Amino acid sequence: MAGKQKRKLEDLSVDEFLLSALNSDGESEEETPKQNGVKKKNKKKELNSAPPKSDDKNKGKASEHKEQLSRLKNKDPDFYKFLQENDQTLLNFDDTDSSENEDEEKYHRLPSTLEEPSSGEDDEDEDGQKGSKKSKKSVETIKVTDKMIEDWKDAMKKEPTPRLFREVTQAFKAAVATTKGEGGGQCRYKVADSSVFNALVLFCIRDIYVALQRMLNLKPDKDQKKLVLPSSSPKWQKNQMDIKMYLSGVAQLLSCLTEATVISAVLRHANQLVPYYLCLPKQCRHLVKQLLKQWSTGEETSRVLAFLALNKICRHKQETYLNPILKQMYISYVQNCKFTSPSALPMINFMQRTLTEMYSLDTQTTYQHTFIYIRQLAIHLRNAMTMKKKETYQSVYNWQYIHCLYLWCRVLSTLHPSDVLQPLIYPLCQVIIGTIKLVPTSRYYPLRMHCCRALTLLSSSTNTFVPVLPFLLEIFQQVDFNKKPGRMSKKPINFAVILKLSKVNLMEKAYKEGLIDQLYDLILEYFHTQACTIGFPELALPTIIQLKAFLKECKVANYCKPVRQLLEKVQENSSHITGRRQKAAFGVADATAVAAWEKQVQEEGTPLNRYYSQWKKLREKEIQLEISGKERMEDLDLPEIKRKKIQEKKAEDKKEFKDLFQSDSESDDDDDGGFKIKGKKGTCGSDDDNVDDDDDDLDDLSDMSDDEEIEGGDSDDEEDEGDEKASKAPQPLSSSALIKLAEGDEDLVEDLELSDDD
Repeated sequence: MAGKQKRKLEDLSVDEFLLSALNSDGESEEETPKQNGVKKKNKKKELNSAPPKSDDKNKGKASEHKEQLSRLKNKDPDFYKFLQENDQTLLNFDDTDSSENEDEEKYHRLPSTLEEPSSGEDDEDEDGQKGSKKSKKSVETIKVTDKMIEDWKDAMKKEPTPRLFREVTQAFKAAVATTKGEGGGQCRYKVADSSVFNALVLFCIRDIYVALQRMLNLKPDKDQKKLVLPSSSPKWQKNQMDIKMYLSGVAQLLSCLTEATVISAVLRHANQLVPYYLCLPKQCRHLVKQLLKQWSTGEETSRVLAFLALNKICRHKQETYLNPILKQMYISYVQNCKFTSPSALPMINFMQRTLTEMYSLDTQTTYQHTFIYIRQLAIHLRNAMTMKKKETYQSVYNWQYIHCLYLWCRVLSTLHPSDVLQPLIYPLCQVIIGTIKLVPTSRYYPLRMHCCRALTLLSSSTNTFVPVLPFLLEIFQQVDFNKKPGRMSKKPINFAVILKLSKVNLMEKAYKEGLIDQLYDLILEYFHTQACTIGFPELALPTIIQLKAFLKECKVANYCKPVRQLLEKVQENSSHITGRRQKAAFGVADATAVAAWEKQVQEEGTPLNRYYSQWKKLREKEIQLEISGKERMEDLDLPEIKRKKIQEKKAEDKKEFKDLFQSDSESDDDDDGGFKIKGKKGTCGSDDDNVDDDDDDLDDLSDMSDDEEIEGGDSDDEEDEGDEKASKAPQPLSSSALIKLAEGDEDLVEDLELSDDD
């Protein structure tokens, strides 16, 4: 630095000499250095006192100096020649060396590259090379050990300090970095052992929240409903960077974990840290992303914890997070409803209930979302009704569409009464009714059942009359329950997880049995919602007429029994309402009196309501047993009868009792001691017959009418004949019977004597 300054001063002295020579017009050679110094001072005074001109600002000292040198060539050619021979740099200088650059030298210039921060212990007098070496040494990582974690834990319990929290945060950041294979990056600490990783994460989950509350002097107030934000603490700004780093690490840790128990523990910790996330928008967005992922794809406990955190975020900052979170939750719900199975139904129901809870936070926002999505469903239905193509039908007749309809029915039912959402009930009912009427064939009876169940829920919860019964009673007229089934079914049809029936299902016996059960459940459930209304007798009259007509036509006892029971309960409730109504002293037009009368009837109860409450409990237990039994049957293989073993057993019996009987009956050898099933091939069903081609689901919708014939009905006559022949055939004797014969049991001998004709 000293050498550079010396050279610069020499250059300045030469420049001053040139300037003094030019100003004196060649007389500067005779001036003494002292006079030069005086003139230099006077010159500086003149420059400082003279006001700056605009031309001088644009021109600069470099251009002035160049013009002076050009004049020097004319005025003093000998001196110019001397400069050319001895110092070319004074003549050939760069034009960029202007006054602007000289003025910029007065101000501080930023360096081109920034050095890494050192530990602060380096002396300022050390040169740059030594400082860079020390900065590199400061990047060296420290390996975290169990002892360090124990020391941190003890220190946190005594008195948490910002410096201690910073160390723990750095170590936690290094631990989280290892989950993505980053190896810690530029972290100060290094976590290499899995046991150390587990101990560190467990320590943070258990103790960090309490330490933060103590460090920021935040005292929770249980009586205060409003959330206390940590940013209100005077110590927030000092610890903000460390808290931000820790919250980012927690969100990143959630994205890397796969074990359900660990995810649940971290989610509980994140739920505690929600007030801190609300103070940092960027970190809060990262957390919301992971919470939505866990809510839609995680285990049961993880789903619940993620929902609680999302609900907490939206409750305290609705204007910022409610709208985008509701949108993402609805999209996740639709994605998860693409396929439906008995194992997926609880998850779908959970998402419906929790999403409804989120929509209840703000009815204005809920109205916007509900209006947009119901309109979207109506557009799909309109396209299917107008275009009448397979693709447009499939856009409506799928699980996502049906589950969305049921979701909005649940939302409007749960949030009733609401003046904001009341206008959306009618368009939603119209969309559901249009869905039922789109393809009204027998193959889509399961879909009709789902739509009727959604309409029943909406009608009962919103006190709105919706005509559901005509869509159910229509099935009694369209299906011929007297016709014998063409196939025997291996297992019952679960209407809860299907939308359409295959052609093979329509031929099975389980189809009509399941249809009767579904009609019984839905009609009883709908009448239960209207059991206390004053117009129940008029509402039930068409159903009573239809059920009586069905009982006259149907000859199958298994189908008539539940329908007759349903008819009796409806008639009993209708008579009860009629008797109560005759005692009323008000007119039909008095709406207030009618509402009070219905409320009193509901409090006292009706025969149908009492029966429904008992039936519901039994029905739920029955459904659970059916599901569990079905799962057990699916896990087991069907038993096989091996004829070889029966032959061996019979040979052993003959060998044991060969002295008692003569082998004069050759018919026993032909019988083989097994079972023979006679009848038309395919009566009991085969794997090939059960194959349903899904490609022809909606191919010929116009040909799919309710009058289509089911083939294979004549096979039952041949099967009955085979059963009669099988019953007349002699049955083989067991070993116990033979032993009793050998011991001389005369009664058994008389019972087992066969005539010559047999």
